[in-house]
Amino acid sequence: MQAEKGRSRMAWWFEIKLWKRVFLGLALGVVFGISVTQIMGIEAGGALLTDIKIVGDIFIALIRLVIIPLIFMTLVAGVLALGDPSKLGTIGLKTIFLYLTTTFFANIIGLAMGTVFRPGAGVDLGGAEPRVVASQAAGIGDRILGMITKNPFEKFLSGDPMTLILTALLIATAVFVVWRAKDEDGKKGPGPIFFLALFSLGIAMASGDILVVIFTALVFGIVVLFLGATGEAISRFFTYASDKVLGVTQIIMELAPFGVFALIAWVIGTRGVETFTAIFWLAMAVYLGCFIHMALVYGGIIKFGLKLPFINFFRGILDAQMVAYSTSSSSATLPVTISNVTRNLGVSKSVAGSVLPLGSTINMDGTALYLGIVALFTAQAFGYTLEPHHYLLIAVTAALVSIGAAGIPSASLFLLATVLEVFDVTPEHTALVVGFIFPFDRLLDMMRTVVNVTGDAAVATTVARWEHELDEDVFRSKAKQ
Repeated sequence: MQAEKGRSRMAWWFEIKLWKRVFLGLALGVVFGISVTQIMGIEAGGALLTDIKIVGDIFIALIRLVIIPLIFMTLVAGVLALGDPSKLGTIGLKTIFLYLTTTFFANIIGLAMGTVFRPGAGVDLGGAEPRVVASQAAGIGDRILGMITKNPFEKFLSGDPMTLILTALLIATAVFVVWRAKDEDGKKGPGPIFFLALFSLGIAMASGDILVVIFTALVFGIVVLFLGATGEAISRFFTYASDKVLGVTQIIMELAPFGVFALIAWVIGTRGVETFTAIFWLAMAVYLGCFIHMALVYGGIIKFGLKLPFINFFRGILDAQMVAYSTSSSSATLPVTISNVTRNLGVSKSVAGSVLPLGSTINMDGTALYLGIVALFTAQAFGYTLEPHHYLLIAVTAALVSIGAAGIPSASLFLLATVLEVFDVTPEHTALVVGFIFPFDRLLDMMRTVVNVTGDAAVATTVARWEHELDEDVFRSKAKQ
């Protein structure tokens, strides 16, 4: 009786759309972070906010642990749902073409923002503490070697107590999802056991490289397709498994408002609004550039390219955008992105499962836009003269290194040295720029991640429409809500 009363009291909370709960957590986190440091002081308030940040860290850790089984199961299920290996090839080519095209426009917008706002003009970097950065982005050979030599079980085998506890919690959640669904789908036999075993293995491989997982899932799915009727049982299993792993991530996402609250409170409280205002024009250039890119490029593709209401598109991915903004990680946001585009935009699971994991790895429009702005910021701050060909080289270099950027907070900042080499910026000046930007880069990175995730959703929607895998009734129905 008491349990039923408790559930009824909480019903109002779960009836609120997730993006609204996440936005509430974000807004309260900003207020709380500012209030704590104002009342308790920077040092004491920062210590309290660091303790509270653990809630956000646990939320992100749960998502990162579930990413590998999520990608593998949904990608295999997506490939098998296509039913034709040649169709996978056309989807792959269209996806890469779109990602490269949107990155090109991101470069142009970034350079335009840097030229108009001139964020580096008059900035004194004398007080910045230099930070050592890599002079080169990792080459394709280094990335492949790193994938082969990396131990995928490193995190699990380290015996970290928190990792083991969260692993046990996720497995228990998966058992609950399977048990709750057994009466609904009538699943009997070894299917649930195989799913739990594969899910547990995927969590244990949390240190694995996502590109390896994508490649393995594609090869496995193609092999099963060639088995024909023999592979039907495997196809049914992965359809079941992808539904269940999405069910697990849906439960995790209920923690998002609390995780967002903790993360934003820590960012605002420890990095401070004062720090943000100290680089006002750079922040303005980045944020406005990101908004313009999303509105004109992604919105233009949806509105004029696909003839669909772009308001529905942005409304449908609000959950993913909010989580992306708070976590600054497109990889960590992947589960909710997949959920948003399938449930709210009507993208088929086969397209979402194949396009979105690839996008979280190679689609870094926000990074490309940002690197262009910071390159001009550097030139303006130190008085470097840029010729027309330098702008072209900056754009090309920013696009290339952005593809290799990891989907983690502030990763793009450490690729900056490669872009700055285009116009012979000295290592000392590069270190000063990174040292100046690094303290508040998280606030800029949050917006860059929103762009990346929005781009993933736009490309998935476009590819689905081209492949006749988009349920327009689902997409358009959002206007009626």
